[in-house]
Amino acid sequence: MTEVNRKIHVVGINSYIFDDLPSKLQDLFINTGNIAVPNSYFEEIKSWSENDLEKKKSFFSSNSNHELVNWLRFQKTDVILISRGDPLWFGIGRLLLENFSKDELSFYPSNTCIQLAFSKLKIPWQDTINLSIHGRDSTKLVEALKARPSSLAIITDSDNKSLEIIKKNLSELNLIDFYDFWLCEEIGFDNENIRKLNLKESLPSDISSLNIAVLIKTEKNYSNNNLPLFGIKDSVFKTFNDRPNLLTKREVRVQILADLELPKNGVIWDIGAGCGSIGLEALKLRPNLDLFCIDKRIGSKALILENSKRLGVKPKFIFEENIINTLNTRNLSSFEKPNRLIIGGCDKKTKLEIINTLAPRMSIGDIIVIPIIDIQTIKELKEELEYKNFKTNINLIQTYKSLSIARGIRLEPNNPVFLLKGKKQI
Repeated sequence: MTEVNRKIHVVGINSYIFDDLPSKLQDLFINTGNIAVPNSYFEEIKSWSENDLEKKKSFFSSNSNHELVNWLRFQKTDVILISRGDPLWFGIGRLLLENFSKDELSFYPSNTCIQLAFSKLKIPWQDTINLSIHGRDSTKLVEALKARPSSLAIITDSDNKSLEIIKKNLSELNLIDFYDFWLCEEIGFDNENIRKLNLKESLPSDISSLNIAVLIKTEKNYSNNNLPLFGIKDSVFKTFNDRPNLLTKREVRVQILADLELPKNGVIWDIGAGCGSIGLEALKLRPNLDLFCIDKRIGSKALILENSKRLGVKPKFIFEENIINTLNTRNLSSFEKPNRLIIGGCDKKTKLEIINTLAPRMSIGDIIVIPIIDIQTIKELKEELEYKNFKTNINLIQTYKSLSIARGIRLEPNNPVFLLKGKKQI
């Protein structure tokens, strides 16, 4: 292997002022003749050579592309490549490591723009999801937004109008009211500007091309006066931060509520209720119903109570326990029998036991709806319902959301859900 005699020194900066460099890097700059600088701030760095430096400088305007790589390969002496922040954090470091040996490279990171932004906002950032859509598509952005993290930092790209894409994605995923949106421009530099934007309004026209977006989850005061009659947005419901799938998505929830054929009066049991979205919206539609919510997850009762307040409804009972425990240890004769029954969030064996216990107590015209994601369980559950004198049908719900990307719109699929419905005949 040929010994490498020259080095590529990759220097991260957070300031255009030469004296802000550590003394070690000032000496390195003084003693190095070939300097590569991103063209967006080429003149600022070139001005450093106006000081009385002994070594003559040759500056190369960089676009972080193959032209830069070729220029670096032809240099016979040490080179400095100026970068922003940490070159190995969504920076040019990856490109350099793909084209040069580690022995040729030395990295001198500065603070990342995200680190500086959170220090200015005075918000802890250890749990923040960090991603870049600079020169990349927005697939990972959509995946991150769907997980609803407490905070999200996004390195943007002015060339593809990425701020508009972020804004559209938040709107398309019904998350506009879920986050405070901070625009951080030229962080660490003389023209630094941090402002909170209202994404329901047009973006400002004076945005610097050097910017990042920081999204911070916010606690809103929800008013049930502004809720629609039907089809409540997912963002209205509180769920566990690390388990957003406890919420039945709006498109599926709407179909379940339609299949339940909700009566004006009666009793509805929501088993595997999660955050309570199905039962609570049913109660909002039919306020005279008695709602029983049952979920075994610790904290589910508090979630359902919070969402009850947001919708302005009140379940009759909330049990934070395994449904098998409810069926086996509680006196079911003292409970009102269900006229409408939703069975979700449990395995096939548990679903069958629920049907065997509760279906015989139900009356003609009463309805059971079972959301299913495992196609293998459908046949057995369907046969059990029919054995209990329920007329059944199966509906596959597969929906797509339009999501904005750099070059237009793509359709993002939601997970398919089978709805098994049974209506008692005898």
